[in-house]
This record gives sequence, structure tokens and C-alpha cells, in this order.
Amino acid sequence: MRAKNFTRNALRLLTLAAASLSLLLIPMGEGLRAASPLMVQPDIGINGFYSTDKAQRGRVIQAAVVVDIPGGYHINANRLIGKIGVPTSLKIDAPGSIKVGPVVYPRAIVRRLKVSDDQLALYEGRAVIRFNVTVPANYQEGMTEVRARLRYQSCNDEVCFQPTTREITLPLGVVGPNDPVKRINGNIFGGGGRRKR
Repeated sequence: MRAKNFTRNALRLLTLAAASLSLLLIPMGEGLRAASPLMVQPDIGINGFYSTDKAQRGRVIQAAVVVDIPGGYHINANRLIGKIGVPTSLKIDAPGSIKVGPVVYPRAIVRRLKVSDDQLALYEGRAVIRFNVTVPANYQEGMTEVRARLRYQSCNDEVCFQPTTREITLPLGVVGPNDPVKRINGNIFGGGGRRKR
């Protein structure tokens, strides 16, 4: 009896394993496939930055969400060429009367993947998504935060993963209009040194 149960359970496990393996590559358009839920998504880094160490009341500060994509992977661009994939989108939530300007996406790379004849618009390596934050002149000094939600779909040359939404918080120190601020993150925004206004 035990041998029969063992054999039955072993057959169930083999059937389940075979079904799982068949799901690893699900067709998704011509040549491109959807990744199985069993596959691990790439470790995509998402970080937020400002162009200065603090924000002066009544002024605009540059901000960016930087997406670091590992080699061998890409994410879809904000504007797709065809109907394949989910576009990358960034939504910004700011507290109170702080205003957020339009989101500016980087220029996409357009190329064909090995498994598809369709051209695709995508981001590889590092993608810097920019926006401006305006702090009103009457805003209270101190710490506040801006929240960013990034939705993207990552892929390699053969499979695409389920779309993902990630949220990050960008702490923001607000100072008076005549308080000095220092330019930072020159590798993202350019420039450097001290700024007086």
C-alpha cells in the first residue's frame, strides 16, 4: 500500500513539475514570451535624487528617479512603438501645496530582439526619469517627502516578466529662500559647487 501511495505521489509531483516547466515560456506575441511566475525577476535598482541638498521656499528643485537595469535585461520605454509590452510610467505624489512638473522620460533605444521581427522601444543600462518640484514661498520649513511610483515591465531578449510597481520615498528638507543650498548629484544633474540665491 505504501509503495502504491509513494508511486502515486511521485507521479503527481512529476506531472506538476512538467506543467511548471511548460509554463516557463508562454507565447507573447511573435517570438517574445512571458516569463513563468517561477522565474526570478532581475534586480532592477530604483533610486530618487535631487539636484540640491535642500529645497528653498519659493524655488524649483530638479528631481530624478534613476532606474539601473542589469546587463542582459531591459524595460519597455514610456512610449511603445507597437502593442507589445507594458510602458514604463512614473507617478509622483507631493504633499500639500508642493507642485510637481511634468515627468520627462529618457530617449528610448529602438531595436529588434533576436526572437522578434518587431522593433521595440526600450531602456537599457541606466534610465534617468526627470521632473521638477516647486516649493511654495509660504511652505513651512523642515522635512517633508515626495513619493514616486514606478510601473515597468522588465524583459530579456527572450522573455518578459509580469509588470511591477515599485514605490520610493524622496525625503526633502525645506529651507528659507535665502538659506544656502549645495548642488549635489552632479553625475545626474551636471554642475556642482555651492549655489547662492
